[in-house]
This record gives sequence, C-alpha cells and structure tokens, in this order.
Amino acid sequence: MAKSNEEMGDDREKQDDDGRKVPVAEIYAAVTKRTLHDFFYTDDWRFLFVSNAPLDTLMKMRLLCKDWRRVVDKFVDEKVDSGEMIAHGGNDISYMEADAQRERRSLVTQVVFLLDITKVGGRTCCWAAHLDVVEIPEGVESIGDMAFSGCSSLTTVSFPTTLRSIGGFTFVNCYSLENVDLLHTRLQKIGDHAFYDCSELKSMTIPDSLQKLGDFVFANCSNLVPSSIAVHSYYPDKTSEVVAHLRSLQS
Repeated sequence: MAKSNEEMGDDREKQDDDGRKVPVAEIYAAVTKRTLHDFFYTDDWRFLFVSNAPLDTLMKMRLLCKDWRRVVDKFVDEKVDSGEMIAHGGNDISYMEADAQRERRSLVTQVVFLLDITKVGGRTCCWAAHLDVVEIPEGVESIGDMAFSGCSSLTTVSFPTTLRSIGGFTFVNCYSLENVDLLHTRLQKIGDHAFYDCSELKSMTIPDSLQKLGDFVFANCSNLVPSSIAVHSYYPDKTSEVVAHLRSLQS
C-alpha cells in the first residue's frame, strides 16, 4: 500500500550500487529537491506512481535506484513529461492495495514496464480510466488477473510474441477496446471473464496454440459475432469450440 510522507521515514533503506544502505526518504529528497508527496511506492520498490515528474528527475532516480536503470528508455524519452504514470516491475498488486489507490489510478495516462519482466502482475493498471495505449514488452509470458480491468479508455494493446497466458477478468469493462490481435503470440490459456463487458470489441484473432478457454470470456461483448473471431488452427474443433462458446453467451 502506498505510504504517506510521515510513514516513509528515514528508517526505510535501500542499497545503492556500492552496497551502501540509503534511506528511501533521503533518495527522494536528493532526487526531487521538493516534497516526497510526488511519489507513491510499494514496500518491494517495484511499483511506483509518478506524478508530473520531469524527465531529469526520472533519469537521476535511475542512477540512484537499481530498478530504475531498467526502465524502458523509449517510454521515458517519449512519454514521461506530464500527467500520471505507473512504473511496473512484474509483481502482483493486492485488491486492497489497488483499491486504496483507486482515485490516484483514475488519473494514470501511461504505464512503463521494467525490462526483463516475464509477467504483468495482477491489478497492475486496474481502474486506470484514462489509460488508452499499452505496449507489453517482449519476454512477458503472462498477464495477471484484473491487470487492466476498468481501463475504460483503453483502445490499443500490443501483445508480445512470448505471451502464453491471459488471466481472469484481465480486460473486464474495457469499453473502448475494439480489436484484439493475438495471432502472433504463443497463447495457450485465456482465463474466465477475460474480456467480459468489452462492449465495443469487434474483432479477435486467436493462435492455434490456444488450449484452454475460460468461462464467460466474451460475455457482454455485444459487438463481437462468431464471424469476427479468427481462430487460426489446423484443427477444426478448435474453431468450433470458440465459436460455440461465443454463441452460447449470446443466445
């Protein structure tokens, strides 16, 4: 859960590259030269909210904090200049933690993934109502439960070729999502309710590697019809299974 300035204190420490333990509060004070309130973070230091942080501040933070050296450069250079950002390092966020951050999450417009992660953690960006574009980096094999649920402005998601699993309720209530292309991935599993209530979803391509389709994956996807789902498979039964699933939800 995000900590207040008072809760952070000087007793929180992190090792720098020389092994010296540096109080977290000291790091923030040195980097920002302003109030510590500009940043939210979790106990494991792998998830941060960054509020209106100038580019030079982020660059300095990357020098001081080991994890920040792994932030994807192109996202920092091109996108971080104003507004709210989530920096994510692959850990799950608990429901209680995400709920406590709900108001702050509603302001998020960007998400940055640390390099070398293999998982987008559960509830990473849930309730980020102003997030519209997400590019999930290569190397990610799974997307956790509710990772993007409630991202009502999300229009575009780029999936990596390495993707194997999409969790339950992952894109629930993503009302603006129109097209999902998973053809180039190694997807094997789509969890329950993964695209529930994606009311504007019109087309979907699924690779022949798919092995398990959860319950109510496309429930309330009122614009998605069987003919708009392309299941690229050498096995006709695979296509029939997905189409039958969709028809059962719309009957």
